[in-house]
Amino acid sequence: MKDESFLRENNARQLWHPMGAPGDMQANAPKVITRAEGVRITDLDGHSTVDAVGGLWCVNLGYSNDVVKEAIAKQLYELPYYSAFAGTSNPPAIEAAHAVQELFAEDGMERVFFTSGGSDSVETALRLARQYHRLRGEPTRTKYISLKKGYHGTHFGGASVNGNNRFRVNYEPLLPGCFHLPSPYSYRNPFHETDPVQLAQNIAAAFEDEIEFQGAGTIAAFIMEPIQGAGGVIVPDASFMGLMRDICDRHGILMISDEVITGFGRSGDWSGARHWGVKPDMMTTAKGITSGYFPVGALMVNDKIAEVFEKDNSGEAGIFHGYTYSAHPVGAAAVVATLAETRRLDLKSNAAARGTQLFDGVQKLAEKYDIIGDVRGGHGLMTGIEIVSDKAAKTPMDMPTMKRIHENAYKAGTMVRLGAHNVLMSPPLTITEAEVDVILASLDAGFAAA
Repeated sequence: MKDESFLRENNARQLWHPMGAPGDMQANAPKVITRAEGVRITDLDGHSTVDAVGGLWCVNLGYSNDVVKEAIAKQLYELPYYSAFAGTSNPPAIEAAHAVQELFAEDGMERVFFTSGGSDSVETALRLARQYHRLRGEPTRTKYISLKKGYHGTHFGGASVNGNNRFRVNYEPLLPGCFHLPSPYSYRNPFHETDPVQLAQNIAAAFEDEIEFQGAGTIAAFIMEPIQGAGGVIVPDASFMGLMRDICDRHGILMISDEVITGFGRSGDWSGARHWGVKPDMMTTAKGITSGYFPVGALMVNDKIAEVFEKDNSGEAGIFHGYTYSAHPVGAAAVVATLAETRRLDLKSNAAARGTQLFDGVQKLAEKYDIIGDVRGGHGLMTGIEIVSDKAAKTPMDMPTMKRIHENAYKAGTMVRLGAHNVLMSPPLTITEAEVDVILASLDAGFAAA
């Protein structure tokens, strides 16, 4: 590695960063993270903090799981790469698919298609949803419906079903035939409805209305996150996902559960859909599938979809879609080891307990600070804090103040993530009670500096 002076001099010069303006990065150099251990990260200045972001909602096992690291290293020496395109496979890929399907069998998932990450998984789901309907003789089913505030990656398909305009406006025109329903966001919604139960009913009615307007025979799939992550940790009423599932079933629309964040224990259950008692037709995953140690994603489908593809006699069931790194043997080895460790450590149970602790602690901070407009979470290790300058008017906090909160929380010992005027947290699922206390104390310091 180059020395510190080289790193400081070239920080944000040659490298353009995701989710940031290049000029801003050059004017305000990003923090250079050099080491990580357990749930803590250390920057180039030697400052150590609890990583309440979990890398990017993904480092479920923390940074020190040697079982996964050793599986990756061993596979590099046995078979560092080979294609999984039709005609060849590899042992870890076969084992990984079995392990993933086994974990999600209770959700009705039967088949696995590996990708390089969450955006790839969503793109695959959108494509196969259209192909499924074509194979069944309904080629007019090409449209998608999703939720505002939802996040489904940044490929053209994912950006088109995304429900936040900052991922859309600079890249339009996007994929035609994508329509959005209001988010189950009881703090802000067009119905001015604060009761989550009634809000769920209102959105369900809007879904029925949109289907009637578009024509059910034109809609391929509905995609949603069981808990909206990047949109602000928006937790729907417990009835919401089931209502949407019932509507999809009545109109022949596939339901895609985007589990890129909520899968593998973060919601307090192995999947977000299971958390709400729903079995979708497809599930998109990534992040926790390897704890971020290797870039892997997966699409899973149920038996209804599998049967249509596997028993097709038209000759049109070929999946002419995929990625160079689909079922990568090193990534697959990471999947097998990660899922074994995820089960062994029962991460979902710790996520549920520590998530409750974090949520309750932030609610107490909300009693202390008027700038906290809304606190969302309480379902696993996902917590969102909406910051406002005027609580009565719900006026979003200005960005300079948000950055001040972020920086002072970091100085006090915790890395959090800003999502516009929201503070978002998704720490490793291995986090301890004492480490959650550190997060809460750091947030206290950050809010005090606002």
